[in-house]
Amino acid sequence: MKNNKKLKARIYIDGANMFYAQIALGWFIDFKKLKGLFEKEWDVIGIRYYTGVKIDDKKIASFLRYLDNIGIEPVTKPLKQIKNKGQVLFKSNFDVEMTMDMLLERPSYDLCILLSGDSDFHALVKKIRDFGKQVMVYSTRRMISWELKLAVNKYFFLEDLKNEIKKTSARRRSRVKLPK
Repeated sequence: MKNNKKLKARIYIDGANMFYAQIALGWFIDFKKLKGLFEKEWDVIGIRYYTGVKIDDKKIASFLRYLDNIGIEPVTKPLKQIKNKGQVLFKSNFDVEMTMDMLLERPSYDLCILLSGDSDFHALVKKIRDFGKQVMVYSTRRMISWELKLAVNKYFFLEDLKNEIKKTSARRRSRVKLPK
């Protein structure tokens, strides 16, 4: 008799990193399709999407409701406004929160899946692997750091999953502009 037991997986999505990855790719991810793809492979016990939000931003509020409705837990905090040479930049950094969640929740999973290419997660990935857990990263060819590539068990490029995860809805935000 074949053992069909799937690995228990928790998925952590760096929202800012994925936003810029989608801009670079020129297409948007359908997170419902992505979730389904993961659920075919693993016993997904939780997915979190970490992102900063502007007060009264109706677009992000709608997107976060969508994520919640499909079973992806939004984790948010207000964006910080940073004034730099007359410009106002918006910044939100979730590295610490994501690190805490990944480490504290490690008894519940066999596999940690990170959607980010950020080299800041290198030490975290090494530590999770030291605890005997598997770690996989999903990013783009241009945005994944070499440190992450070397640290994880496996890495995948979003470009290679385009046919499976690309958003095809007419409601797609085709005119997204990067903040200045």
